[in-house]
Amino acid sequence: MSVDEKNKEFFDLVNELARRKKTNRIAQFYPDEGPLRRELYQPHLKFFKAGADVNIKAFMGGNRTGKTEGVGAYELTLHATGEYPSWWEGARFKYAPVIWISGKTTTKTRDTLQRKMLGELHSLGTGMLPGDKVDRKNMTMKSGTTGAVDTCYVEHVSGTKAVIKFKAYAEERQAFESDEVDIIWLDEEPTPGVFGECVTRTISTDRTRAAGHVLCTFTPLEGMSEVVLGFMPDGRMPGSDGMYFGNRFVIFATWDDVPHLTKEERDRLWNEIPVYQREARTKGVPQLGSGAIYPIDEEDVSVDDFEIPIWWPRAYGLDVGWNWTAAPWAAYDKESDVLYIYSTYKRGKAEPVVHAQSIKARGDWIPGTIDPNSAGSSQLDGKKVLDEYMNLLGEIYKADNAVEAGILKVWNMLSTGKLKVFKSCRPWFDEFRLYRRNERGQIVKNNDHLMDSTRYLCMMFHKIARTMPDEDDDFMPAMAVNSGRSAVTGY
Repeated sequence: MSVDEKNKEFFDLVNELARRKKTNRIAQFYPDEGPLRRELYQPHLKFFKAGADVNIKAFMGGNRTGKTEGVGAYELTLHATGEYPSWWEGARFKYAPVIWISGKTTTKTRDTLQRKMLGELHSLGTGMLPGDKVDRKNMTMKSGTTGAVDTCYVEHVSGTKAVIKFKAYAEERQAFESDEVDIIWLDEEPTPGVFGECVTRTISTDRTRAAGHVLCTFTPLEGMSEVVLGFMPDGRMPGSDGMYFGNRFVIFATWDDVPHLTKEERDRLWNEIPVYQREARTKGVPQLGSGAIYPIDEEDVSVDDFEIPIWWPRAYGLDVGWNWTAAPWAAYDKESDVLYIYSTYKRGKAEPVVHAQSIKARGDWIPGTIDPNSAGSSQLDGKKVLDEYMNLLGEIYKADNAVEAGILKVWNMLSTGKLKVFKSCRPWFDEFRLYRRNERGQIVKNNDHLMDSTRYLCMMFHKIARTMPDEDDDFMPAMAVNSGRSAVTGY
């Protein structure tokens, strides 16, 4: 063999290896060894595994956490081909499934999801799907959008072909009305109508087929939307292992969960992200954007719990109702001029006497302030709630319920570090994240009871707060109910 023939053989081999690597991208993900080994991607593995137990999953990840390629495209490729790695613990499809893949618009679906799955049209197979599995001849294209694939077919180990259809939320709910679908991947947050229709499409009535699956992968930039709340009942945040409830699973992925992001990349991305979006874009944590009433990082508000000195004045706010009754307790450090919310109570569908017992258990000497609008409402038998709580709790005062003035006061205290909240007060933080205005500037009256009672508390604290009385002291009310006089403590 001549030198030229040997050189040609060598270069042909190099080119073939490069081609195989380029058209078998899936093999690069989650290996046993190396800097990108799967043990370093725990949220991703937990998301995959959850599919064995639930049919609806959400992976809420920050930017560049691999949610689109490393989660959605990876799992969909396994289902489309039926070729699962030995370590796989998630759902398995023994037959060739019908799959929908959707983004917000046809253009975005083409430029992101189609490219992640198939690669460029002139180089099919350079995406997550191995090139030798894609049926190039029978692929159909969408009309009206250049280069957008409508349907493609993938060889499955069963000997038949999986069907993949690319869709867009912009096509609206009607485009998602169809027969049964085995797997639907929604990348970027869907509208409630589209999401609901997709869930319906995967409810199988064919006993020969497995129950369908809906996979959501997105950065929650819309905040506590209807879809997000569907994965986080009452605003509860999942822990590091994710959260199961009913037939659903949700997990967050942060920049700290992905070793492929270097410090330089993180610093550059951080500086490019608007302040109010940093929690969402770095941690996958739902944020409220410009609609947030208190657009402040939770970490700037929360403090580690500590023992409250007995000489600090205390008080609580109270918001009552049949669905929810809620109260935060606060103590004031006069030296630092900081008010600390150290305890919360929140319970629904209980008699006033039940709530009163729990409130008094935190210190029956602590005065409270209640929504004055309670005077005209009833919970069960038509009695005025304010009167009932006055009788049950004793030292309880009508709050200053000037809404915007109260919000401004709380905002000023939060932004200047004059209001802090113990980390153990999780219900307070759950509502804090939800508290927002709608597109008309109106406060969204949903899951806001602790926020309302915090407003009452901040407006009234220095008028009603008291220190813990000595055992020999006579009990003295902080202020007369209707007098408006300052508290005897002088605050």
